[in-house]
Amino acid sequence: MVATRPRAACLIAAIILVTDARPAPAQAPSFAAAERDRLTTYARDTWRSFDVLIMPSGLPADGAKRLGSSWEMAGFTSPTDVAAYLWSTLAAEDLHLIGPEESKARLDATLKAIDGLERSHGFFFNWYDPRTGQRLKAWPAGGGAVRPFLSTVDNGWLAAALMMVANARPEHKLAAEAALAPMDFAFFYDKFDPADPARHPGLLHGGYWADADSYAGFHYGTLNTEPRIASYVGIARGQIPKDHYYRMTRAAGPGPVQVLGGVPVSQGTVSYRAFNLVPSWDGTMFEALMVPLFVPEAAWAPQSWGLNHPLYARAQIEHGLSDAGHGYWGRSASADPAGGYRAFGVPPLGAGSRTRGAVGGSDAAMTPHASFLALAFAPAESMANLAKLAETFPGAYGPYGFQDAVDVKSGQVSDQILVLDQGMILAALANALADGSMHRAFSDGPIADAIRPLIAPEQFASGMIAPAPVAVAALPAVPSGAIEATSAKVKPE
Repeated sequence: MVATRPRAACLIAAIILVTDARPAPAQAPSFAAAERDRLTTYARDTWRSFDVLIMPSGLPADGAKRLGSSWEMAGFTSPTDVAAYLWSTLAAEDLHLIGPEESKARLDATLKAIDGLERSHGFFFNWYDPRTGQRLKAWPAGGGAVRPFLSTVDNGWLAAALMMVANARPEHKLAAEAALAPMDFAFFYDKFDPADPARHPGLLHGGYWADADSYAGFHYGTLNTEPRIASYVGIARGQIPKDHYYRMTRAAGPGPVQVLGGVPVSQGTVSYRAFNLVPSWDGTMFEALMVPLFVPEAAWAPQSWGLNHPLYARAQIEHGLSDAGHGYWGRSASADPAGGYRAFGVPPLGAGSRTRGAVGGSDAAMTPHASFLALAFAPAESMANLAKLAETFPGAYGPYGFQDAVDVKSGQVSDQILVLDQGMILAALANALADGSMHRAFSDGPIADAIRPLIAPEQFASGMIAPAPVAVAALPAVPSGAIEATSAKVKPE
């Protein structure tokens, strides 16, 4: 995800689409009682997976692999994994899945573990042993050496989670702020140089190699991707200038120009089916819709994110149901049912995948967390898609909620659950069932004051070229052997 591109220097008073077919900004969905019951079941079972994923150290494993009736834990964890466990603990308490005492004990243990992790330049390394908290120097099972890397985006997610804990749980405020204090995101910021914007574009470096004392050889330049959480955190904490947000690329190519904060911002889009929209990098759902789990972008910026988020979800739906003809939808980075981990995306929605070709792996691999990410923007379609996945594919849903992915063409179900993807599911459910609790936890304090006025004035050139409705299947009955029979806890061997 790199590179700025030259932007024209003219100011437009308003952005006008060819057909003036801009949809209304997204509104928070409401759910009927039966739907809330089903979502509550999803939440209960998804939270149960964290009893498997959390280690006695207070750190979560990156994931777990199903081996018959037992589970094998991954031998590594990351700052994003730890963040997912922190916000999931908040979500579980908000959803009344655990009580305040259990939540406090879990947060105490994890904050203590974070305090003991090795750092560099105030930031956390990308991989640790979840059992001991030691920095990982060799991959498990003889997988080779692990270079010491500080990831900008991973540290951004952990910083965001620490801010949530500090905001939402006063009893943990001091410990969370102490862990957050050394994280100065100016370290990753490459200051804008108008004399040499190609080399110094005012963007965030992708990370830093501690063993080579050098930054990663790329910048995060695409706006509609998950690294913008680090941008929000750095701007809100006064560590990165606000104009950094406007220097990220909406879409390559020509577009109307809006001057924001003194920066001429090209409002380019890509076209797919009936839509003009701002793409992500790989065309994955989590790139576009993970950040709005925590930052209420659609509400704060109704003429940019409030238009783009629902259009992006709709485009994924139409790709799966119409163009690909799979009968299912929801492409995102996930475990590959055939093994490994891949960024399964929709190529027309990816700025990078348009130039690199389709991301590898099956074109029919769907991940349930993509439907949960879309829940706020396409609730009926998301509910129907999830129920159909659980009903159709044996093993897709079990005691710990959904397995990570399903190849809907071969019928193969992933044998893994991943803490990040489980955490995204639980965050989406907390927003749906607990009145936006993840938004409230993150947006209290400096985030709203700094970020809302930053993003509110922008007008993306997103919109519908022509109406293109997609029929939504009726909500299937809950499968009797899957969702309901989930009372037994399975512990790792």
